[in-house]
Amino acid sequence: MNQNQYKKIISSAIEREIEAYTFYRMVSDKAKDKNIKSLFGKLAEEEQGHRHTLESFLTKAPEKMHFSESQDYKIVDSLPTPPLTADLKPVEGIIIAIKNELEAMQMYTRLANVSADAEQKNVFLGLVKMERGHKSKLEDIYTNMAFPEIW
Repeated sequence: MNQNQYKKIISSAIEREIEAYTFYRMVSDKAKDKNIKSLFGKLAEEEQGHRHTLESFLTKAPEKMHFSESQDYKIVDSLPTPPLTADLKPVEGIIIAIKNELEAMQMYTRLANVSADAEQKNVFLGLVKMERGHKSKLEDIYTNMAFPEIW
């Protein structure tokens, strides 16, 4: 992976974090349930933190970034961005959010795998862990919304 590909991937990841932040903020602002409002507000804040982390990578000098040049993972090609609106049914919004968190996990895993620098790799693995936590929270909510008869 060369530096231009890297910057393109990071820029795309930043855009996705902004989209996730915007979506979570809209859901939080429109939610009537206090717990849903709080959860989506926290997710929005965390996505904003991810954005800042990724932006810091773009400010590093190219010689400070370490990637294996021999592999092309076509990360950008695998990141379709579904339209995100807050006018969906709540359960549909949760489904979109889960899928977005899964895609983010996969993207950060791929970036960690091509990172030749241990510190850089650890940042991406930390982002994977955070996104996995978001996904888990959302799956719990989805289960409760999609299958209320269990409770």
